Amino acid sequence: MADVDDDRRHIFLDPDGTGTGWAFLIVAAKTGVVYEVQGGGVGCVQYAQEGYLIPLFGRGLDEELKEIFVGELKGQGARQLDWPVELLDRLRGAVAFHVYGSANRDDLFPTPLALDETRLAEVDEAWVPVVTPDGPGVLVWENSD
Repeated sequence: MADVDDDRRHIFLDPDGTGTGWAFLIVAAKTGVVYEVQGGGVGCVQYAQEGYLIPLFGRGLDEELKEIFVGELKGQGARQLDWPVELLDRLRGAVAFHVYGSANRDDLFPTPLALDETRLAEVDEAWVPVVTPDGPGVLVWENSD
């Protein structure tokens, strides 16, 4: 829950768990808006990031992410996981979305997102720290529980 003295607005993504097939990028920024999401597979961990939200559109955007976190890791979450090289390579590829409409860029071919490997300890199902063209962010999608 938000601190009583917290003047920021809190937005819960998929608060009742009925959303399907969604994925968002939350770019870290001082906006006064905090996005919250449930992650961690069956661990049902609550995560939050202040910033601005960029919806990601397309069919099956989260398919490879689900194959990694639900298939390989059996929905048990991944915090503090010692990532095997092959699985880490798959995760790098799974987060490499090209994001359009970010900040004030006129790029016709924007740089893809990259796994923020300085924050690997934070990676969990439905919560993956990434590097965006505008700085740090988090890739979020529907938790499997």
